[in-house]
Amino acid sequence: MSTTTDPGARTEQRRGWGGGLLRLLATQIELRMLLLIIAVMIGLSLASPYFFTVSNLLNVMDQSVVVGMVALGQTLVILIGGIDLSVGALAGMTGIILGLCFPSLGLAGGVAACLAAGVVAGFVNGAVITFGRVAPFVVTLGMMSIGRSLAYVFSGANSIGNLPPELGLLSSQTLLDIPLNFWCLIVAYALCWAFLTYAKGGRTLYAIGSNPEAARVAGLGIARWSIFAYVVSGVMSAVAAIFLASRILSIDPIGGTGLELDAIAAVVIGGASLFGGRGSIIGTLFGVFIMVFIRNGLNLLNVSPYWQGTAIGSIIIAAVLVERVLSGGRGRA
Repeated sequence: MSTTTDPGARTEQRRGWGGGLLRLLATQIELRMLLLIIAVMIGLSLASPYFFTVSNLLNVMDQSVVVGMVALGQTLVILIGGIDLSVGALAGMTGIILGLCFPSLGLAGGVAACLAAGVVAGFVNGAVITFGRVAPFVVTLGMMSIGRSLAYVFSGANSIGNLPPELGLLSSQTLLDIPLNFWCLIVAYALCWAFLTYAKGGRTLYAIGSNPEAARVAGLGIARWSIFAYVVSGVMSAVAAIFLASRILSIDPIGGTGLELDAIAAVVIGGASLFGGRGSIIGTLFGVFIMVFIRNGLNLLNVSPYWQGTAIGSIIIAAVLVERVLSGGRGRA
């Protein structure tokens, strides 16, 4: 007795598998980002024999820390439909405060002052936006100017050196042969993932970005959690300043310049909507890796710094367009 398989049935089965894979790609931001990272790594390893060396991969881990910390805070802000253009300037300003407070307050006191300055700046941003009903773009643009100005005023437009050697341990020490600062980045993202996934506050941030009016009717603390998002963004700018200072044991008033664009790019590449309500902290982390991989690869290929901005900008636009297609056009960005 023989059995035959209907060719039409096999075709339908293949279509079912293909449709299932497309649906999975359309709904899982993290999976799309992981596949994109693999593609970027394969492409760069083929283009440069130095990309997959241990020293270069360790360098990439180190480079991802500062951008990654800022992008974490930016993710929470974008989830509620906001934007924070002040993160780079706040990294510069809080870094200067860090350097100025070391001589009199010591290492712990300097770090505490740096973080406190980030909290205050973030709170001001969030309070003016929430209670003053001013557009986030305008408020954070103003804070960006204030932060950069204060960095120059506090430092006298001079770099601050002679920082405690203990600060440098954050960047020089390793754990299981992986840089300590990179472990700090992973822990920070793990905590943020747990907050967004399991905590009521995390779900509230998504609700605010998706439909603020419905969130208000549901009795959610919109004002409190909106301010919280900007406070976290300010704190993470200060954390980035600490790690930036630990790398070279020096602080410059222009430190953090351009960080706001890199952070926003990482969040958007990670699949977040600039209109709020959609995004993933793991997607942001993958977006950070993609940004750092691309910059690192361009340097390995000796691409002129003048052309790197064009290349990265084109990749960002392409990534957003592809993300929009794969997500089936859900959302407006």
